[in-house]
Amino acid sequence: MKKTAASKKSAAADKSAATEKAPAAKKSAATEKAPAAKKSAAAKKAPAKKAPAKKAAPLKRQAPARKPAVVPKKATAAVKGVVPAKTVAPKPPRGESRTALVRRARRINRELAEVYPYAHPELDFENPFQLVVATVLSAQTTDLRVNQTTPALFAKYPTPEDLAAAVPEEVEEILRPTGFFRAKTKSVIGLSKALAEDFGGEVPGRLEDLVKLPGVGRKTAFVVLGNAFGRPGITVDTHFQRLVRRWRWTEETDPDKIEAAVGALFPKSDWTDLSHHVIWHGRRICHARKPACGACPIAPLCPAYGEGETDPEKAKKLLKYEKGGFPGQRLKPPQAYLDAGGKPAPPLGAG
Repeated sequence: MKKTAASKKSAAADKSAATEKAPAAKKSAATEKAPAAKKSAAAKKAPAKKAPAKKAAPLKRQAPARKPAVVPKKATAAVKGVVPAKTVAPKPPRGESRTALVRRARRINRELAEVYPYAHPELDFENPFQLVVATVLSAQTTDLRVNQTTPALFAKYPTPEDLAAAVPEEVEEILRPTGFFRAKTKSVIGLSKALAEDFGGEVPGRLEDLVKLPGVGRKTAFVVLGNAFGRPGITVDTHFQRLVRRWRWTEETDPDKIEAAVGALFPKSDWTDLSHHVIWHGRRICHARKPACGACPIAPLCPAYGEGETDPEKAKKLLKYEKGGFPGQRLKPPQAYLDAGGKPAPPLGAG
């Protein structure tokens, strides 16, 4: 009986030990499982934490650097097929700030200054009177044609008083090669009379006086002020308008607004030379219908690259005047032009 009681006590002790061990075992198992669970959860969450490595923001920011302003063959196909040269509604390049526009515009001017270091007005003149008359005659014709015509005009009528007293029919006959010769005759005789009567036979050096003369607008006035009097001005002719819109310096179409918009991009001291650079480039390379894109020195800076011929050899054949081996537009060009390899224009009737 004693043995039985002892065995019962022993069994009870064993049971309670087992019961105590069981929760401990469960606890330790739970404790062991908990870190494992945490580790596996952390492992599962790890990809989410590595998201920064996955985000391609830096690559996206570098995208603009990847798209060059000029990619010759691709750009040609894209622009040629979609945007005809006649379409003029350009918008500033995407993302180009005002500061970036100013920098690009000034860099274009610097590049053109290196290409045309001898740029100058392409009308022959010896004094302000000859320049204002020649500029009025240059409307709707080339400077070359005017330069071939004015020697006879100024030989017969050397002063404003002489031209003011001229017989219109005789002046018309001289000016016939320039086109619209009747209207031009009326203008040059009218401005000569105004100079003789209101300004003592002298061309005034102020914008407000020049624009009062018959046939003289802001464009003509700035040509005279910049090249006869050394006063800065922007000459907004057809070449200038075409190029500054192609380069997306402005979207304006009105000449006065173009003048204001472009003038705001440059210091005033650059205005006259800027006009020469742009006009020379428009006459020689960046033509209205077939721009010689493949021979253009500022192609990497031009948003309209590809509107014209991009093949270098074919583009070279489109070059005009001295850049293509042909003479310039002046019969008596400045010495700097001749020193740089320019050639005088042929006289009227030659070739």
